Amino acid sequence: MEKELLEILSSYQGIRSELIPILQDIQSNFGYLPEEILKNVSRFTRTPVSEIYGVASFYSQFRFTPQGNNHIMVCTGTACHVKGADRIIEGIERHLGIGEDGVTSDLEYSIESVGCLGCCALAPCATVNNDIKSNITLKDIKKIFRHRKNETKTDTLSSDDI
Repeated sequence: MEKELLEILSSYQGIRSELIPILQDIQSNFGYLPEEILKNVSRFTRTPVSEIYGVASFYSQFRFTPQGNNHIMVCTGTACHVKGADRIIEGIERHLGIGEDGVTSDLEYSIESVGCLGCCALAPCATVNNDIKSNITLKDIKKIFRHRKNETKTDTLSSDDI
């Protein structure tokens, strides 16, 4: 991890105004912003770690935990909320054994709720690895995970899985 970070930082001068591009490169390389790396960025840019967390937590593009190979985003916008998004999230959490914004210990799955996916007519909806899933029911969730448990290989979910 240290070598990869040094490679990223070698493209920068270490000034505070480079913070967001540095964080974007780290996120792109590691998939999230590891705590130890943020401490190194703090030393490199001479910016307090608390300020780096403040910047990174302001922008929704940054993550502080790793994302699973199968990343599920459930819409909680008004239309999806009215049509049961909370039940869908609870169903997924129950099947995966993780909470919202969590990731399974094998890094296979992660889940998060998002304010709106822009698919209100398809409510409730979610994305699995950026594939939009529409009109989801609890039965759909059960089918997905029943199907996944029966598989022996650990490839990622396809758009046909929901």
